[in-house]
Amino acid sequence: MRIIVDSHIPNIQGLIEPRAEVLYLEPSDITRDVVRDADALVVRTRTRCDAALLEGSRVRFIGSATIGTDHIDLDYCASHGITVRNAPGCNAPAVAQWVFSAIAAWMRARGIVSPDGLALGVVGVGHIGSIVARWGRALGFTVLLNDPPREMAEKTEGTERSSFNGGFLPLEELQRRCDIITFHTPLTRGGQWPTWHLCDQAFLDGLAHCRLIVDAARGAIADNEALLGWKGDVALDCWENEPQISRDLLEKAIVATPHIAGYSREGKQRGTAMMLEALNDYYGWDIPVPTIDSPATGAAQVTLDGVAASYDILADTAALKATPAAFESLRNHYPHRQEYRG
Repeated sequence: MRIIVDSHIPNIQGLIEPRAEVLYLEPSDITRDVVRDADALVVRTRTRCDAALLEGSRVRFIGSATIGTDHIDLDYCASHGITVRNAPGCNAPAVAQWVFSAIAAWMRARGIVSPDGLALGVVGVGHIGSIVARWGRALGFTVLLNDPPREMAEKTEGTERSSFNGGFLPLEELQRRCDIITFHTPLTRGGQWPTWHLCDQAFLDGLAHCRLIVDAARGAIADNEALLGWKGDVALDCWENEPQISRDLLEKAIVATPHIAGYSREGKQRGTAMMLEALNDYYGWDIPVPTIDSPATGAAQVTLDGVAASYDILADTAALKATPAAFESLRNHYPHRQEYRG
């Protein structure tokens, strides 16, 4: 059995080898020719898993050590008997840390001394959005939530699955009331609630007094060209056309990082652990799975100064602005930070 593993997935080398031959490769080296003789792939978002990569191979399992699956053609995999597993929520506390570090940096830059009176809109209330909403309320922001799929699911089930039940608002309400809007949705192009270019020119034109747009989800959720012409501030970790990002938008952004919001040590450990659990489940193995010493639900207690002190987001911003051509290198060789623990 042969398994191909993205060489940038940490803490995994040596754990699968007793049960399979393992090739650790750079994402750019995971090609159709190499994949042809593989039985399984363990990848990140930089590997597009579709017919162009998989056709003619014997791959029957794909694990993505990331929260999203938009880099995987799920329909193709389902029709070809390929099981797909991802790592939902693995980096949620790290992304929440990034979001509030960005907001704190923006507040300092704009002379805003307190969250009091600021309305924070959270679009997408899954693993990450739930932590952002909880921390936001604890910090003193007025938090408004939008998540039509979750709202529909909770109404259909008739269950009190969370403290957010019944607290969702239309997107137009967030546009009208919020000072800050942060996006935490998957990237989807079809269905009832597509998120591709959810933040487009029409969305921006409909904002009443919003001053900051935050995107640490997927680059194409926000129309980058529209953001460039918007009068307000932006804090971006995700960009359209990565790694060939807009230099003009990079210059405009008050916070700008190379898609590393979720790159904490603990988040990476969780992603790896979830991949090992998925392999064990699929193949009936008993690979030892390490325990993580930080809760995936994020810190129970939070202060804005504490979050800001836990992560120097402006250092990462300065590095990207100084060398935008190094986007991919900065991402691949990022020194994983520690999550905020309160």
